[in-house]
Order: sequence, then structure tokens, then C-alpha cells
Amino acid sequence: MESPVFNGGLELRAAGDGSRRLTGRFPYGKRAVLDAGGKGRRPKKEQFAPNAFSFAVDDPDRDIHLLLGHSFDRPLASRKAGTLMLQDSAEALSFEAVLTPEIQRASWVQDFLAGFAAGLIMGISPGFRVAPPEAVEKPEDVTEEPPEEGNALIRTIFAAILFELSMVTRPAYHETEADLRHFQWDRTPKGLTHPLKRWRV
Repeated sequence: MESPVFNGGLELRAAGDGSRRLTGRFPYGKRAVLDAGGKGRRPKKEQFAPNAFSFAVDDPDRDIHLLLGHSFDRPLASRKAGTLMLQDSAEALSFEAVLTPEIQRASWVQDFLAGFAAGLIMGISPGFRVAPPEAVEKPEDVTEEPPEEGNALIRTIFAAILFELSMVTRPAYHETEADLRHFQWDRTPKGLTHPLKRWRV
């Protein structure tokens, strides 16, 4: 059996049946700087509250995929296929993916395995939408950063509909080995003008 390979919080092990097991976790409560601000713009940070993904993870009928680079054309595993196991807690969303011998024959999986072994695949990135207010009383909130820490707007997501987790090369959440794709603010603090609501896909 091959020795396990570690990239930050990710671990890849070879199994005796020819499959490979990939495990990782996305800790809650960590902030990412998504916009450093400047030129009249305020910095923007984002964080996920504990159990933020439970809205989708606790739904047994909802399929969730593990992808390479947010592309559904490059799947690695999925919950409905029985190759992606998710466990949500107040501390983190953890996963275990089984890369079967069959899927390992795909060219994009070979690319992933080579990139991971070379230390180029450094984290996970969730693809999600904020849960609608019709389903969750307070799916998100935007607050002011404490003055002693800075002047950023901090978006806290309390309930997100998780569609997929992706393996990525450049994590924005350096502490958690996770990366988030570009988003547009859905809400602003009270007293400020609300922009046109847009959903992150």
C-alpha cells in the first residue's frame, strides 16, 4: 500500500481494492479576505457560522458532488453514487471521498492526482447558494468589523445550500485549506443602501 499524501488539511490514501480515499475538512468560524478594499472601497471578509452547511447535508435526498475546479464535467465523487460521505458538526464540515479505480482512469482524475502529489492542489472550495429567507429565518448577515481589528464588512453565512465541494489550487481560507469563488454581496448592514440581491452559484 502506498504511503498517504498530505496537503494541508487534505489526506489521500491508497486502499487495497485499488481505490483511493481522500479526506478533508472545512472548519467553521474562520474568516477569509475576499476583497482587500482600497480606492474608496471597504474590505470585505466572509465566514461561515457553525453548521452552516447542515441545511443541505442533513437532507438525505440532496445530491452533493466532489469536483475538480468547480466543473461538473470533472467529477471525482458524489453522495448519491455512494462515494462521498459528509459529516457536519459545530466545528467543521468533514468529508471522505472514494476515488474508485474506474473514475481514476478519467484524464481529469489523473490531472488531480498528479497536481495533488506535486503540492499544487491545496484546498477545497464549496459551491453554494445562501438559503432563501423563505426557508430560513436568518440565512446570512453583514456586520461591521470591530474597530480594533479593522474597518471591513464581515459577511456571516448561517445557512447555505451546498451543491458541491471542489478541489482547488489556491485557497483563500489559508487556515482551513479552503477556497471560495467570487461572490457579490447579498446584504449590507442596516442603515446602508441594499444592492440588488444576487445569488452566488
